Amino acid sequence: MATGYSYAKPGSVEQSVLILLPLAALLIALACIVRGYTLTEESIKIKRVGRTTTLPMTGLQAVEGNVEALTGMLSLFANRGLLSFTGIYWSRRLRLLRVYATDPSRAIVLRYPTTSVVITPHDPQQFIVRARTFLQTANFPK
Repeated sequence: MATGYSYAKPGSVEQSVLILLPLAALLIALACIVRGYTLTEESIKIKRVGRTTTLPMTGLQAVEGNVEALTGMLSLFANRGLLSFTGIYWSRRLRLLRVYATDPSRAIVLRYPTTSVVITPHDPQQFIVRARTFLQTANFPK
């Protein structure tokens, strides 16, 4: 009696795809995960699994907290929430932006001349104060 269901046969291409596709998605998400941030006078380093992304302090125009920064965004090339929010997004308010985030409630927007970057450090207030201090010190005449 036919039930109308078809199942992937063991060893078939379909079964391999059903196993490998979720595994590949998980491995990609693990590669994108954000592990932390380091702020220095010269740069902001974003620690990720197996690599570090560096954002220069030179050219940084503003640092501001914005808990709604990650709402209403369109994913262009991005991981939208599987272990982190990372990639390239677009929003009406921020336009084209890069995101390296784990917790949207801690969002900080870094504004550069041609783009914005959203990060989510553990202590947003401390990060904002330190980053603004570094910016003021860099702009202070020597």
